[in-house]
This record gives sequence, C-alpha cells and structure tokens, in this order.
Amino acid sequence: MIQPDTGILLIAEPFLKDPNFLRTVVLICRHNAEEGSFGFVINKEYHQPLDELIPDLAGFDWPVYAGGPVQMDTLHYLHQYPKLLPDCQEVCDGVYWGGDFELLKELIKEGSIDKAKIKFFLGYSGWSQGQLDAEMDEKSWLTVAANTNLVFDIALEEIWQFSLKELGGRYALMIHFPTDPQLN
Repeated sequence: MIQPDTGILLIAEPFLKDPNFLRTVVLICRHNAEEGSFGFVINKEYHQPLDELIPDLAGFDWPVYAGGPVQMDTLHYLHQYPKLLPDCQEVCDGVYWGGDFELLKELIKEGSIDKAKIKFFLGYSGWSQGQLDAEMDEKSWLTVAANTNLVFDIALEEIWQFSLKELGGRYALMIHFPTDPQLN
C-alpha cells in the first residue's frame, strides 16, 4: 500500500460508515507531516451546478462536487490547464489545483475551458497532523496513485470501483462487498 502523499488517491474501504466518505475517493492535493493533509472527494456531486453558485457564470450549468465536509462555503478546482492558469499547483502528472479564479471565469466565458478537463469542488477534506495516519492504521483507507483518467474521465458512479480495480488482486473483489456486511 502506498503511503498518503500529494497525488495519491484515498479510497474509502467498503465498510467505512462515515456518511461524508461512504464509498468515496479523495485526491490528496497537499500532504505534510507537520500540517496535515488536504484534498477533494472526486466522486460525490453537489446538488447545485456552477452557475447557481457563481452568478458571473450564468448559463454554465457545469457540475460541482462535494469536496468534503470542511469549509463548504469555499470553491476550489482541479484542472488540466497549467499553461492557461500558470499560478496553479501540480498535484500529479496532468492534474493541477487552483489558479487565478478571475482569469478562469474569463477563459470559461470565451470557451477556452473544456468542462471535461476541470472539476469544481465546494468544500474540502482535511486531516490535522497525525489524523490521516491514524485512519490509515485503522484501515479506513486504501491508496493508489492518482492519474488524469481516474480524476477526469471515469463516470462519477464508477470512480470508487475503478480505483479499487487499479489496486488489482483481492482489492478488485471489494467492489462487490455490501456497505454493511451484516446484510449479507
């Protein structure tokens, strides 16, 4: 199992009961032993589209994802546009976080941004120093290296399963596990 780090996906183990993370996949965007970890749930859609949250983008009915339970009043984004948004940070090969939001709005309006190459998140997932390590010790999460395909191309409802398949072997069998083994 890969240790948590920037560019790693946290895959919720099949029996994780926390409703914020039930069958989710979190992309870690920053991991620091002293400061903790920060990332976004990439497979949980929020109930409002982008144009309802950002009036400047009226007509852009693009999906927004529930990035996590922390600061649900903040908007973040992952994208594949490092040359158009040069002040972004690389998370893993081909996946970038942030950049100038005012510039991004203009690029969206002029049609320079493909909605298949960007994901918006309301809120984020965060762990204080040592918290994620403790959850890893409890076997709450599995890990796999992130890639653009898992972040941007897989259908929302299939990301958790595809992430487990990336691990192969016995982990691929977990996609068939019920959320509550007592129901079996």
